[in-house]
Amino acid sequence: MDGRHDLSAAITFFYYDKLAPAARFYEDLLGLELVEDQGWARLYRVSKRAFLGIVDAAKGYHPVRRENSVMLTLVTGDVDEWYTLLSRAGAEIETSITVHDDIGVKGFFLRDPGGYVVEIQSFLDPQVGARFGQVGRPT
Repeated sequence: MDGRHDLSAAITFFYYDKLAPAARFYEDLLGLELVEDQGWARLYRVSKRAFLGIVDAAKGYHPVRRENSVMLTLVTGDVDEWYTLLSRAGAEIETSITVHDDIGVKGFFLRDPGGYVVEIQSFLDPQVGARFGQVGRPT
């Protein structure tokens, strides 16, 4: 086996000084399914085989960084609905909805309680969107 085809899932980990606000953000605001609660780490299903782990930095591998140069992009067919939902819920929205014709995406950015950027995005080309599991045509 060459190692390129035996991977079964991906988990991205974010680190926090305070885990509870991050847990509320991903569970209550974004509605992600909690798959595993390890006490100082919580793992959420983003899609069929993609997961997000949030970790108490006091016990995890990395320290919290004041400037995070990583972001989580969530793909959806309905950016407008997510924007309305998150705005009404009081999320820290960073940008309005923007269409980037040059790269074929529509989306907006917000921040989670630890300062990580989360992007909500649609691919404008349905064929490209289908490769990422996007359901429906972007609105």
